[in-house]
Amino acid sequence: MPGASCVADANLTHLKSLLCDASRGRYGREKAIEIRNAARSSVGSEMSVKSIELKQTIRQIDALTADIEKVEASIRKIMDKSSSSIMTIPGINYRMGAMILAEIGDFNRFDNADQILAYAGMSPSTYQSGQLTSTYAHMEKRGSKYLRFTLFNAAIYVSKWDERFGLYLARKRAEDKHFYVALSHVAKKLVRTIYRMELTHSEYQAA
Repeated sequence: MPGASCVADANLTHLKSLLCDASRGRYGREKAIEIRNAARSSVGSEMSVKSIELKQTIRQIDALTADIEKVEASIRKIMDKSSSSIMTIPGINYRMGAMILAEIGDFNRFDNADQILAYAGMSPSTYQSGQLTSTYAHMEKRGSKYLRFTLFNAAIYVSKWDERFGLYLARKRAEDKHFYVALSHVAKKLVRTIYRMELTHSEYQAA
């Protein structure tokens, strides 16, 4: 475990990178600054409160990292055994795929993709406003917030990694739509794609 003086002298960008990697993105720049400041305060003070807090924080990060790795390993095993082809969509990783499948459950209980969108609180009426604040106000009050959050994040990554979705996002932005409104259209398209794939047991076909 690094000593307080080592952490105190660490480059902030490097410390942030190590902390972000170790915590799987849970902690970032603010926590890195807090830890470095605590380390600087503890230098020269034997077994100070700050030094103890620093060591406890590092131990907590180590414990959380170990727990996260175990959970993610279990998720990978479950997804690898799953008959779902959701992972063939560029940009969707194990965690995203697992969250989407877990939240939706049996796709056969939905008559169409629009019912899934309604379940996620993403029905067309939800996104009539181009104002970000108004959009989020509607989103927080209805549907599965976990599914909605995951779909929006998936839409971002899929747009980056798949040409078809990337062009679709660009087209919606060209229509002078707010970014999050345009992204909602991508998320809806993604849901319809996943719904069709799951019912037909087919893999994603890139453009």
